[in-house]
Amino acid sequence: MRKVSFIITLFLTIIMNIQAQNTTPLTPETLWKMGRVSLQCLTPDATKALYSVTRYDIDENKGTSTLYIVGLDGKNVVEIATGATAVGFTGEGRLLYIKGGKFYTVGLDGGTSRNAGSISQEVTGARLSPQGDRIVFTAEVKYRSTPSEMYPQYPKANVVITDDLMYRHWNYWEDDKVSHVFYVGFDGEQVVGEPVDIMKGEPYDAPLMPFGGMEQINFSNDGKKIAYTCKKKEGTAYATSTDSDIYIYDIESATTHNLTNGNYGYDTCPAWSPCGEYIAWSSMDEDGYEADKNDIKIHHIATGKTYNLTSAWDETIEEFTWVSSGEIMFRTAVEAVEQLFIYTLPKKLADIDAHKSIKQITHLEDECIGTFIPAGKKVIVTRYGFNRPAEIFSYDIKKDTYTAITHENDEIFATIEPVKVEKRWVPTTDGKKMLVWVLLPPSFDNTQKYPAMLFCGGGPQNAICPSYSFRWNFSLMAHKGYVTIIPNRRGLPSFGVEWNREISTQWGAQAITDLMTASDAVASEPYVDEKRVAAVGASYGGYSVFMLAGKHNGRYSAFISHCGTFDTRSWYMTTEELFFAHKDMGCAPWENPSHPSYNEYSPVSHVDKWDTPILIIQGAQDYRVPEGQSMQAFTAARMRGIPSRYVLFPEECHWVLRPQNSLLWHAEFYSWLDKYLKK
Repeated sequence: MRKVSFIITLFLTIIMNIQAQNTTPLTPETLWKMGRVSLQCLTPDATKALYSVTRYDIDENKGTSTLYIVGLDGKNVVEIATGATAVGFTGEGRLLYIKGGKFYTVGLDGGTSRNAGSISQEVTGARLSPQGDRIVFTAEVKYRSTPSEMYPQYPKANVVITDDLMYRHWNYWEDDKVSHVFYVGFDGEQVVGEPVDIMKGEPYDAPLMPFGGMEQINFSNDGKKIAYTCKKKEGTAYATSTDSDIYIYDIESATTHNLTNGNYGYDTCPAWSPCGEYIAWSSMDEDGYEADKNDIKIHHIATGKTYNLTSAWDETIEEFTWVSSGEIMFRTAVEAVEQLFIYTLPKKLADIDAHKSIKQITHLEDECIGTFIPAGKKVIVTRYGFNRPAEIFSYDIKKDTYTAITHENDEIFATIEPVKVEKRWVPTTDGKKMLVWVLLPPSFDNTQKYPAMLFCGGGPQNAICPSYSFRWNFSLMAHKGYVTIIPNRRGLPSFGVEWNREISTQWGAQAITDLMTASDAVASEPYVDEKRVAAVGASYGGYSVFMLAGKHNGRYSAFISHCGTFDTRSWYMTTEELFFAHKDMGCAPWENPSHPSYNEYSPVSHVDKWDTPILIIQGAQDYRVPEGQSMQAFTAARMRGIPSRYVLFPEECHWVLRPQNSLLWHAEFYSWLDKYLKK
């Protein structure tokens, strides 16, 4: 018996060693070798998918995007164009695209592109009308003088002059231009006529800056109207409000009307129903609250009445599209997993009952649905998770099965061992329950002791779903040998509206306690060395790290904060979107100097208790959390005599986007953790 047992054990050991030899560790360099897949649209006959793949050259320190068309069976991949942005399909069965500000068409089987004309404006985005006879596009127009134009006698002067807010936004300074919506004729092969600026003379941006795109602009079904999203405010009013609206421009009469006047939160992403009877859009009600519950509203054109389809549903909507004139498909996270749902309109609009009309159609557990396009009985989707970046799949609704269409990164992952993902519910100190993702290192052995890493999520209202970031990569953290703890603490969506709202004006309260509760629960496992636990995070997560540094009572052996708020008073006075700061802090510092947001919930108030090594990282072009926040924190740490390091990226913003900067970021990140957790 002993001999048999020994042989079996030896055999298993050999097999495990062979498997280990055939696997490769996940590294930061590997992340930058991966192609990043993005689903664009389907061909008019819904038999093929148009998608793009962005690939990066580390030596060149830049990326290049290429458009492809593939059959929905995953066969016959055709390269279409490089460095191009798709516009739409022409009546001649060709793809219209933009490259270098000019229009081109190309056959769906690839081949030689044809010049489709150019216009004087530099096109930033475009969409083809349903009839294929017009193109709606966005381009910048000049609306005010620059300092050099105001003072031509000082040609070498370099200065910014402003009279009002908002003079900078996320990662750029406001200049002398705004983005407007135009349309121009198209005869199927060439641009025709002169472009028409439908916002002529207005000092406003459309789409919303800085992240809005063509999803915020749409043609009506007959191609005679253009709906667009715009926040028609200036200066301080713009900086303190989220009151964007849906505007409808009538091409024939050259008139514009505000469809959503009277709603004071975000209204975005208009889309007409297939029959043209309704127009739908995403809508938030509260002015100044960027994380408000997002609903789907529809306007019945014949009666002029507006209905909120999802008001009774205790979640927020992220993306939607019409499936038919009576059905809307939408995506949102529920319990930290992005799923698809169908909303079916009742026969009588007066009978709308949002909750009963919603049906969940996907049921993923630790992977997510991204972009999606209905295609009859199937849905073409991107799917991703902790162990794989996005690829395109065909999802069969009735069978609840997925068939891969793209295989961009299969070769890379053939030798990378996936990490084990655990989903656990942890009781909170106020009697609720919190979902915590736990990722275990490859070849995990529960008889060993591992160091652990607590990830503090940002936002503060961003759901932490299974994802594959190319910097804050959870799988890489586990591959580096760390048990990775990812809590869905207070304030994160997908657990009901109340859970999401509980963080506003309460940044340093229950949410911070939730983080410590999560790490305590996992650190108590026999396979975790509770004396080797770190806390890391960016944005609000960076703020969380600064707060934990003064409250952790010896829980953590190292900290890493990226672009975190350190002093909420000075942050309020230097950030840009003041509607965000005002809502989440609860007031301006001078309105209520004793407010907890500027005292108890400000990390600077707890520096006297800092005693743990801390790495502080910052992008100099981050205007959401300006570099002064990290500088203050580093100064405080050094003055306290705490081992600390400050890493500043002069060309980066709230994110680190350049390949070589990202690799250096990873090197600093993991060398700091290894220094203090792998002694």
